[in-house]
Amino acid sequence: MRFMSLWRPSPTADLTSERMFAEMNKLVEESTRSGVLVATGGWDPKSPATVVRNTDGKLTITDGPYSEAKEVIAGYAILECRSKEHAIEEARKFMKIAGDGVCELRELGEPPER
Repeated sequence: MRFMSLWRPSPTADLTSERMFAEMNKLVEESTRSGVLVATGGWDPKSPATVVRNTDGKLTITDGPYSEAKEVIAGYAILECRSKEHAIEEARKFMKIAGDGVCELRELGEPPER
């Protein structure tokens, strides 16, 4: 089962902690080696964003940054897990290192066969 993990740090999170980066690098290496971590990435949560919205056939384009800190996604990971419970355990490991914030897990659908 594949899951997408979206990370939203709290507005007070210290995203520059050397200790956090060292522990996170270790977790990424271990998770990659074990086959759980398929892909990961992140970006500066204060960087500009563009939102493309379709409402009743009308497209609107809005340039960010987001106005509310709770909306900011700072990173993502694609996880290959045995079950939802396994994905939750992996998210717990991540959040113990990342600190205050939210980690949202969503199961990914399988691509259709051709």
